[in-house]
Amino acid sequence: MRGRRVNSDTQDNTLSPWFVAVVALFVTALITANIVAVKLVDIGGIIVPAGTVTLFPLSYIIGDVLTEVYGFRRARMVIWLGFLCNLLAVVAIYMTQLLPAASFWDGQQAYERILGYVPRLLLGSFVAYLVGEFANAIVLARLKVLTQGRWLWTRTIGSTVIGQGLDSVIFIGIAFVGTVTRDELLRTMLTAWLVKSGYETLATPLTYWVVNFLKRTEGIDTFDTHTNFSPIRLS
Repeated sequence: MRGRRVNSDTQDNTLSPWFVAVVALFVTALITANIVAVKLVDIGGIIVPAGTVTLFPLSYIIGDVLTEVYGFRRARMVIWLGFLCNLLAVVAIYMTQLLPAASFWDGQQAYERILGYVPRLLLGSFVAYLVGEFANAIVLARLKVLTQGRWLWTRTIGSTVIGQGLDSVIFIGIAFVGTVTRDELLRTMLTAWLVKSGYETLATPLTYWVVNFLKRTEGIDTFDTHTNFSPIRLS
């Protein structure tokens, strides 16, 4: 049983407990992924940040669920909320790093090594997040209207391929251009893109289950037929 069809710009502003839960998972996955990304892991000879294979792809899956069930208008709000929460976490971590350590505490260097931020990496992360997430949401919303709500897998995978592609190119480009060779840069971009897109593809059955559950429970199925897709329209 599917939820009733509604338009994104005409749905009411009531926030259900399920919507709040999905938002909490999205923000938690985003912030946690950025923290654990400092560790590089070796997966079958492929070296990638830990966040790439643990929680960051989950934020894209949740983003797909938000747009598919609640529409682009709600997804846009959550994307900006995630950005602001991540910014708050970064500022708090940085300010804590600057505070004088207790004389008996010997963890300052470890704290700076693990939680310290390089401005260039931080800039790349923020820009890539906004571009990638909005591209993912817009492509999914438009494909949903184009396919009249059929073939969910085409828009979840298709939007992720585009969103994750932009995310990988922008982040790795800003973070590492000029520090590694062109071949290494391109290889790293391609590897990150394939891993993240593969994650989404493997998670398609789970995405289907969550989407169908929320549509039945919430009683809605949102279509962005007359939606303003401007990322900066907050009202």
